[in-house]
Amino acid sequence: MNPNWPAMSFEDTHALLSAEGSPFEVGMEMIRGVETRVYKQAPRSLRELYDQGRQWGDREILIYNDERLTNDVHHKAVTKLATALTDRYGIEKGDRVTICMRNYPEWSVCFWAIANVGGVVVPLNAWGQGPEIEYGISDSGSKVVIVDQERLERLRPHLDNLSLEGLIVVRASSDDVYGADLWQDVVASVNGYADLPGGELPDVDLEPEDHATIFYTSGTTGKPKGALGTHRNIVTNNMSAVFTRIRAILREGDALPDPSVEQPQKGALISVPFFHATGCHSILVPSYVLGNKLVLMHRWDPGHAMQLIQDEKLNSFGGVPAMVWQVLEHPEFERYDLSSIESVGYGGAPSASELVTRIKEAFPPAQPSNGYGLTETSAITTMNLGSDYVNKPESAGVPVAVCEVKVVDLEGNEVPRGEIGEIWIKGPNVVAGYWNKQEATEETFKDGWLLTGDLGRMDDEGFVFILDRAKDMLIRGGENIYCVEVEDALYSHPAVMDAAVVGMPHKVLGEEVAAVVQVAPGHNVKQQDLQSHVSSKLAAFKVPIYIDIRGEPLPRNANGKILKNQLRDEVNN
Repeated sequence: MNPNWPAMSFEDTHALLSAEGSPFEVGMEMIRGVETRVYKQAPRSLRELYDQGRQWGDREILIYNDERLTNDVHHKAVTKLATALTDRYGIEKGDRVTICMRNYPEWSVCFWAIANVGGVVVPLNAWGQGPEIEYGISDSGSKVVIVDQERLERLRPHLDNLSLEGLIVVRASSDDVYGADLWQDVVASVNGYADLPGGELPDVDLEPEDHATIFYTSGTTGKPKGALGTHRNIVTNNMSAVFTRIRAILREGDALPDPSVEQPQKGALISVPFFHATGCHSILVPSYVLGNKLVLMHRWDPGHAMQLIQDEKLNSFGGVPAMVWQVLEHPEFERYDLSSIESVGYGGAPSASELVTRIKEAFPPAQPSNGYGLTETSAITTMNLGSDYVNKPESAGVPVAVCEVKVVDLEGNEVPRGEIGEIWIKGPNVVAGYWNKQEATEETFKDGWLLTGDLGRMDDEGFVFILDRAKDMLIRGGENIYCVEVEDALYSHPAVMDAAVVGMPHKVLGEEVAAVVQVAPGHNVKQQDLQSHVSSKLAAFKVPIYIDIRGEPLPRNANGKILKNQLRDEVNN
């Protein structure tokens, strides 16, 4: 622990950083009829944010295997795609464009091109099966879809159900792309980006509250809901990411970097998907704006991750707690030079408090961090960083300056500090609602407040502690798993009469999926049969690793609701 900590209180750091004239000056603005705190100096749109990042022209900003893209080369590809979207495919401000691919450099090109022309980016889960991908495209009303070869194959049986203005396939590995346009014909091959002419981006006027993204998130009923993000939401998150770092420096009593001196380029390993708010809003966007080097992996592997950290002299890694644990407990951990690591950050899943201790032991100079946010808050709401995190490792941290957080009872009344209740969040990072789902929007967003469905408490210093989720949802290694969706898949098997999905604690992943089913009379089914059935309908990470098959009815209360707490105890004992 830093002996100078805490050099300043949170109250004093927020007062200093949010004061008039500060880059993080806080003011009030009406957003959807509600007076809301905002960063007054924030860029007005993702386009303005993108322009800020153009100062790093000759820096390498994206690295994937032997592909190394500078900011200038990346910009040429962004400009070419942006022009094609408007001129070739007729994309106008507010039109939706789907991205569904693994973390390729093209993902970044697509995101910035769509955002710069005022399109609405619809990132779909690349782990999803064909029906899930089709649903996201149809529900969002996307006009253009950009996929890689693997996602194209999953989508192929569903193409006749879609009405598209364009379908573009990235890194095609087959001659048959089912009528899709090839990326290299629309933009260029990766090796050909540098030869593109560049030029100006199409001219589009963007406002802070214009729609920018639709990220799909699981809920408690029905199909996944599209969280409708605005330009202000994502720009705010970028500001908050920097704000939390400077707040931590002040708390540590260290000197702030001199803004007149160009700082050495930082490098990060991204090990979470871009199609999550964390990967997009909190890693891709800030990395681009700050001119940092972002190293991509074909798929997560802790050994390969350490090799990349060593070879590229990367300064940070993380994502979700599972990935950090896998690095720390890797049998060859000691043979890699990981001395360049300065920060290890994670969120998006429950984490054991011992993890911060292990991080400090393995990387003594590193700043561990953990945060709390949701898709509906465009990532960051609270952040626990450095000595604050070492001191309170069970906490997700303190809200950023523009976020209000309160803990309420069942009637929506704020409870005293220390008491447990539902967490509500208000701020310019809260999304505009759910796409085309008015009822769900009215249930979840009230007078500017997001009703998270998460249970927690707040201490006298403002530290937030997440205790449980009121929503029936699991988080496995950072992936949200909608229990009812898995239960529906189980119910569709002819042998299943009743089903309940519960979580099994897992040290690395946070939770694993388990299920309890009652078989119908006269039927006999094995766990493997049900797992195969679910895997044919849902992504692999949603398939239960353990299924308790019973002949007797599942326990229910007087209202007929399955007693999941009881089942959870039975499964885990």
